Amino acid sequence: MRTESVIRCRGAVWDWLAQPAALFGGVYGLLVSSSAVAALTQFGETTRAARMDDALWVLFTALVSALAHGYAHQIAHRHARGHPGVRGVVRAVLTEWPLVVAVLPTTLVLWGAGLGWWRSTGIEYVAFAINTVLLLGWGLLAARAAGRTWGRAVRIGCIDALLGMAVALVSTLLK
Repeated sequence: MRTESVIRCRGAVWDWLAQPAALFGGVYGLLVSSSAVAALTQFGETTRAARMDDALWVLFTALVSALAHGYAHQIAHRHARGHPGVRGVVRAVLTEWPLVVAVLPTTLVLWGAGLGWWRSTGIEYVAFAINTVLLLGWGLLAARAAGRTWGRAVRIGCIDALLGMAVALVSTLLK
């Protein structure tokens, strides 16, 4: 009996994470955090104080991106949703939570460097590596949710991770 409830719970979490809004927010948040780290560290500031500032900027960038996305969705779907005004905007912004959650690993890595938990020099490479693995995971999840085999899902996840890092680097070069 207990095993069945665990399996049902695991299936519910899988279905919840495989929703397009969660996938979009997770991937977009990882791209935002990777681009922000690259942009913030391109000038070579590696002090602990700079890393603490970087962590705050990454989180702030994600919050502003979530606000912008939620607001844009509210404007674009104003008639379809039927939630006019501030309440509708707040609801739309709150649906962007996966974007903010996705930047938390990068924020934690930078914050830890700022607190001296680990070296602050080169920590951006650790953040990129973590984000690449997470992009692979999101790609794998999306492919499995779409019914792909494990082998195909791993290949798709790897390609998604490479494309995601390419997008983050190109975005950084353009800024």
